[in-house]
Amino acid sequence: ATLLMGFSKLLRSPEMVILGRFMSGIHSGISLTVVPMYLGEIAPKNLRGFLGLIPSIFICLGVFAAQVLGLRELMGKEKDWPLLMSLFVIPTLVELLFLPWFPESPRYLLIQKQDVAATVRALTWYRNRHSSNIQAEIEEMQEEQRSLASLETISVFQLIADRSVRWQLTTVIVISMAMQLSGIDAVWFYTNRIFENAGIPEAYIQYTTVGTGAIEVVAGLIGSLAIERVGRRPLLIGGFSLMGFSCAGITISLLLQVPGMHYASVACVVGIIAGFCVGPAGVPFLMTAELFTQSHRPAAYIVGGVLNWLSNFTVGFVFPFLQMSAGAYCYLVFCGICWIVAIYAYIVIPETKNRTFMEISQMFSFKNSARHHVSHDELQLKKFKGYGTLENSATHFES
Repeated sequence: ATLLMGFSKLLRSPEMVILGRFMSGIHSGISLTVVPMYLGEIAPKNLRGFLGLIPSIFICLGVFAAQVLGLRELMGKEKDWPLLMSLFVIPTLVELLFLPWFPESPRYLLIQKQDVAATVRALTWYRNRHSSNIQAEIEEMQEEQRSLASLETISVFQLIADRSVRWQLTTVIVISMAMQLSGIDAVWFYTNRIFENAGIPEAYIQYTTVGTGAIEVVAGLIGSLAIERVGRRPLLIGGFSLMGFSCAGITISLLLQVPGMHYASVACVVGIIAGFCVGPAGVPFLMTAELFTQSHRPAAYIVGGVLNWLSNFTVGFVFPFLQMSAGAYCYLVFCGICWIVAIYAYIVIPETKNRTFMEISQMFSFKNSARHHVSHDELQLKKFKGYGTLENSATHFES
């Protein structure tokens, strides 16, 4: 992809740019699914939240680096765009140099490959060799393994048909779509136009945009450092709430064209970006790993990833038409979505901090079983799908 885009201008081939973007898009889709899943599986439960938000921090750093390099004083000139678009060859080579030496996920090795020796080696590679927690982690994985009816990874259609994970799947769908439908893509794609409508002088718009990129990085760092202290729910609820208030603020600032109001528009854009990067940017990917056991997790990431990218495309395509038809009121659509998701998270999503995957699954098993009445035999079968335990099922009926 780098070579195609880098030489496209020299060879006068716009098709090379399209193909290069297509190839880099495939990589982005894979990475946004595999990286959070891998980090969630290798992390100890007390650091799972911090490691789960690391990808979002580096995404923010990438956006910020592109904004800085895209300044007119650096590589923002027309003649430099092929070089700018091919710079990601540097992190690509770094990845290719180091990734082959990384071991496979210990959880995958034990639960699906049933290779205890390889699991111990992988855990030893990631943990202190003399750590006493390695045995406890293996026992927790074995407990999850025993709870599964099949060690085979289920398909997306099987996931959708599985009633025992209905609330987990609904949650992943809601938060994955909300990431993009919250309005963050409208801000990212059309920042210059938003600032222009707000009255920011054209000469200063590029520097204001770089400033918003710096805010992204700072907010992402704050979220990653706070998640193991405050938990997932507060960051998710607080982030979407702040984005909702900021979207409403942009509408007000654009309607009230009075002196100094453009500063309020900039502040609201910063609020949207900060609210997003503190929680909604990374927590949905983390929670997708936490809400499902090993056999269901890959299919859940496929569902979440597909909906995430479709929502991304929808906002990028629809927003200009929405802005033309609704004017300043278009941001109220994003405001409503943010608040609805914040309310959903407050009512439905439990706190998963410092809990094992099995404990989280058992928390949802009561929600799933409450949706429909089943016989004793049917509920016992649910245990073998990996959500709830035989003991809990028996206790429920005995009581």
